[in-house]
Amino acid sequence: MRRTGPLKLCLICGVVMIIQFFIPHRFSKNLFEEAVHWLIVCGVPALVIGYYSIFHVHWTKIRRKREGWGYSIIIFAAVIIVALIGFIWGIGEKSVFMKIYQYMTMTMQATMFSLLGFYMASAAFRSFKARTPEATLLLIVALVIMFGRVPIGESVFIKLKLPNLVEWVLMYPNMAAQRGIGLGVGLGIMATSLKIMLGIERGWLGGAGK
Repeated sequence: MRRTGPLKLCLICGVVMIIQFFIPHRFSKNLFEEAVHWLIVCGVPALVIGYYSIFHVHWTKIRRKREGWGYSIIIFAAVIIVALIGFIWGIGEKSVFMKIYQYMTMTMQATMFSLLGFYMASAAFRSFKARTPEATLLLIVALVIMFGRVPIGESVFIKLKLPNLVEWVLMYPNMAAQRGIGLGVGLGIMATSLKIMLGIERGWLGGAGK
């Protein structure tokens, strides 16, 4: 029962949601909206489990004094202090909570993305070496796109109509590749969903799936 019950429930819910997508009726629409509301309700316990997991991992690190356990103390303090500020002074537009979000969280996110930019540039430098014909073509296209998207490139190569070439590359070859990748991802999602619904993939059951 630990396995068959969840598998049957998953199959029934999956089939119902697939069928309702093809039925243009008020009942079908209401069913979908109700399912979305239940997903939100189910997301609340998942959020609680996520917080418990964070606290459990970092508390274990602090208790055993593993490498970097001081940062775990900072995480504990930040979560507790920000939560108390939100409960006491609210989360309005001009509240202390929103100021912390705007002037601390957003700036740290911007810093993280800036650091990722350097890693991307380093990876691109290693990838764009003309060792094969495909790598040479990738290098040429990358240089054309970079020069065509920055102001200095537009001003230098304006007579060659480089910006127009860049727009053409982005609109047609690049868009075709993106749609191909999107189709592949969509087919992968469909295949994985069918495997879960039919009970072929049982990893989501945890220990009960063995």
